[in-house]
Amino acid sequence: MLKREAHAVWKGTGMDGKGVLTTTSGTLKDTPYSFHTRFENAEGTNPEELIAAAHAGCFDMALSFMLTGAGFPPDELNTKATIVMEKEGVHWTVVEAQLVLRAKVPGITNDKFQELANQAKEGCPVSKLFKARITLDAKLA
Repeated sequence: MLKREAHAVWKGTGMDGKGVLTTTSGTLKDTPYSFHTRFENAEGTNPEELIAAAHAGCFDMALSFMLTGAGFPPDELNTKATIVMEKEGVHWTVVEAQLVLRAKVPGITNDKFQELANQAKEGCPVSKLFKARITLDAKLA
């Protein structure tokens, strides 16, 4: 079993309060987040941005393993992940995770690339967390 942890501390109300996030690795250490970083693009981070980073990284790593295993080690996988939220009544929900991949993979056909990219989209551990739709726009350079 493998466990990864992060810790959040929040002080104050939802609208006017502030929080900090810290990861065990130390990559995040008292990193600020708030209503304003989440919904108004103020300086700091927010849960959806962190989910997007985790999804892009997980997807790239999963695809790299798949490509290498199929005999096509990638030169570069460059993925942008976007988390899309919509308001449902008074609450927000994640409705979509969009992956946009641009890749340099010598010797692979587009059909094989698309097959493996879609397998990685479905199979990476972060993708499996989502109830939301996950889209993928994958192109070879």
